[in-house]
Amino acid sequence: MNTANVAGPLSTLLSELVDGTPPTGGYMLNRKDAGLFASLERLSAAEASEIIDGGSSIAAHVDHITYYASLINRWAAGESPYADADWKASWTRTTVTQETWVERRLELEREFRRWHDVLKEPRDVTEAELTGIIAGIAHLAYHLGAIRQMDRKIRGPSANNEVDAYTSVKTD
Repeated sequence: MNTANVAGPLSTLLSELVDGTPPTGGYMLNRKDAGLFASLERLSAAEASEIIDGGSSIAAHVDHITYYASLINRWAAGESPYADADWKASWTRTTVTQETWVERRLELEREFRRWHDVLKEPRDVTEAELTGIIAGIAHLAYHLGAIRQMDRKIRGPSANNEVDAYTSVKTD
């Protein structure tokens, strides 16, 4: 199957998660939500390194989602990166310095910009590959929510009086 019919919606959803919603509102986030990148900029390295309730840190979440975006990008470039993917290693960096925190956020953005470019270009994929692409976007949404639960000062706007992009579209 070819992604021509879903490239636009997939690109829109990924962009919304990382860059925030358009003025009309979003499909996954509330209107005026700044998205992942702007949210992470509001955190210091110390805040990103804090271990929450014996779990992990925001820095570890960032490494993990950077890693899976890199795997998607490698797949799009023709590699088969999943067979030897080391998911456990993607959780090992739990603390960052201020310099490292800036570097990790830039690397995250680079990988997601590359992935966004991949999504915009129609390609032939198997059903399993398309499912993986869609799951990657859902997985990112999960991590954005988890990160925002870990540090509530970076949460998105309330849904009070929300009008979303879907319901604001006129269909004449």
